[in-house]
Order: sequence, then C-alpha cells, then structure tokens
Amino acid sequence: MLIKFIICFLAGTGAGLGTGFAGMSAAAVISPMLITFLGLPAYEAVGIALASDVLASAVSAYTYGRNKNLDIRNGLVMMVTVLLFTLGGSWAASRVPNTAMGSFSVFMTLLLGIKFIVRPVMTTRESMNMVSGKKRAVQSVVCGTVVGFICGFIGAGGGMMMLLILTSVLGYELKTAVGTSVFIMTFTALTGSVSHFAIGGLPDLWCLLFCVFSTLLWARIAAKFANKASAVTLNRATGVVLAVLGAAVLAVNYAS
Repeated sequence: MLIKFIICFLAGTGAGLGTGFAGMSAAAVISPMLITFLGLPAYEAVGIALASDVLASAVSAYTYGRNKNLDIRNGLVMMVTVLLFTLGGSWAASRVPNTAMGSFSVFMTLLLGIKFIVRPVMTTRESMNMVSGKKRAVQSVVCGTVVGFICGFIGAGGGMMMLLILTSVLGYELKTAVGTSVFIMTFTALTGSVSHFAIGGLPDLWCLLFCVFSTLLWARIAAKFANKASAVTLNRATGVVLAVLGAAVLAVNYAS
C-alpha cells in the first residue's frame, strides 16, 4: 500500500503541476507511471488519469477564472468542436492499421517546455482583445476541429496541442491560454473518464483516490502561483515544468 501511495502521489504531483501551470493532461504523466511501476492495465491507468484530470482542471479553471484569465465563450465553442471531432478522429483511426503514436504527447511536452524557455509568450491582454469576436469564434472552430481530430486519431496530446494553438495561432496571452485550456480539459476529461469506467468497470479505488487527491492538490498550488506570477516568470516556470515532466515520462517509457 505504501508503494502504491508513493507512486500515485508522485504521479499526481507531476500531473497537477503540469495542469496548473500549462493545462497539460494528467494522462501524459499518470498513465505511464501507473503502468510501469504498479503494473496496471493501460486502459485502467488512462481512466484513472482522466478522472484525476477532471477535478484538477476544474479547480485550475476556477482559479484562472477568478483572476479573469479565462475566455469562456470561445472556450465553449472550441470544447464542443474538440469533442465532436475527437469522435471522428477515433473512427478514422479504427480504419487505419498501426496508428499507435503514444509517445507523441511526451515529445510534445518536452519540446513545448523548451519553447517556453527559449521563446516565451509575451502577448498582452490588450493585443489579444484587439481580435474581433467573430474572427475569434471562427478560429476556435477551426482549431478545435484540428485538435479534436488529431487527439482522436492518435489518442494523445490534447492539452499540449490546445496550449500551443491558443498561444501561437489564436494569439492568447499565456495565462488566458492556460485558463481556457484547463476549462476545456475539464469536460473532455469528464467525458473520457466516464466512458472508460462505463466500458472497463471501476478501477483500483486506492489508486484512483491517491491520484485524484495529489493531482488536485498540486494543480491548485500551481494555478494560484501562476496567476500571481509575471509573464516572464510564468513562461520560465511553465517551460521548466513541461521540460522536466517530458524528460521524466520519456525515461519512464524507456524503463518499461
């Protein structure tokens, strides 16, 4: 039991920091650790990771929203589009053999972390608000389509792809991008976890409780810090967290 608690706590710590700082999906950290060190079946591990993501993303979104760093209107537009096209991507993947690309989100996490350190996002709220509401809605639909289809097709990378697109394509400043990303991830993770448990049954309850608690705790801490930090500090902190998590999960994957 002690080993189970330690592994779940460490996995939840990494996932919570990634969620609170960068809107990262907990599945990228929790799943490989539960599979490698506790021997859980992959489907069960992903279900636990998604369930851990729900409350962590929700509390992070609440924290970002209280600090006015959340675009709910366009977030809802993107969320609906992502959910719809994730189903389409999943169907397309079922028609094509050998499309397993599980390492995609891990490499993306590492590269995105390095990107935030080397080329920080310094967009201001003023310049972000200069884009018209109609243009932003169209961009949200197009980007949600791309993110949803790719995530459904390869089964990974949602949180990181949303953060990259929100900052690099839609021109969001970093705090609003993370806030909007975790808002969307709350609902996508809820949908995914419910479907996993409905199909595969209840997971290991102790693993579930340990992971949910640890992820929620550290996501709350990270989100509070991120909303008080300056743009430069947040870029560096986000970059370091993502780069370290990406490297750690790669090491875990190779260890398995």
